[in-house]
Amino acid sequence: MTEFWETAFTENQLMWGDKPTASALYVKDHFARAGVKDVLIPGIGYGRNAKVFLEHGMSVTGIEISDTAIALARSRLGLQIPIYHGPVSDMPYDNRLYDGIFCYGLIYLLDTEGRTKLIRDCYRQLNPGGQMIFTVISKKAPMYGQGARLGDDWYERMPGLKMFFYDAASVEREFGQHGLVEFSEIDEPTPGGGSFPFINVVCKKD
Repeated sequence: MTEFWETAFTENQLMWGDKPTASALYVKDHFARAGVKDVLIPGIGYGRNAKVFLEHGMSVTGIEISDTAIALARSRLGLQIPIYHGPVSDMPYDNRLYDGIFCYGLIYLLDTEGRTKLIRDCYRQLNPGGQMIFTVISKKAPMYGQGARLGDDWYERMPGLKMFFYDAASVEREFGQHGLVEFSEIDEPTPGGGSFPFINVVCKKD
C-alpha cells in the first residue's frame, strides 16, 4: 500500500486539492463544541484536513506513511506541525493523550486486524472525555462490490488498493466496544464534481 500512495502523490501532487473535506469541517465544529485543544490525525496525508483545526486554535499532530505527502504538507501547504513518518500499525508514536483524534478514510484501507488495532490504539491515546471520529466509506458507494472479493464487504478495487465498506452493522461491530456514541451519513464531494457516501463515526472515552 505504501508504494501505491507514494506513486499517487508523486504523479498527482495535491491530488484532492487543498480544501478540507466536508467531514473535517463537521469534525472541527464537533471538536470546538467539546473544547478540544489538541488533535491527532492518523493518515494526515499532505495536510488538507489539518488547517481547519489550526485555524481554530487547536494544535495538530499527524501520522503519515508517505514521504512525498509529508514533503507536500511542508512545501505546498506550509505546515510545520509535528508529523510522525510511518504506518499507523506502529502506533503509538508518542506518550501523549489527545483531546480529539480524527481519522479520515484511512481505516477502510486496512484488513480486519489492522482496523481493530487502529481503533484500539486511537482509543488508548484519548484523554478521559476525549473523542475520536473516523470517516469511513459506505456500502452505498458506487464502487462497492467492484474488484476481487477478499472477504465480507472487502474488495481489491485495483492492485494495491483494498477497501472495506461499512454499514450500520459493521460500524456497531467494530466501534461498539470503544465508546461509540453515534454515526451519521455524509456526502463527500469529489474532484470531478460528484460525491461519495461516507459515514462519520463518533466515539468518546469514558
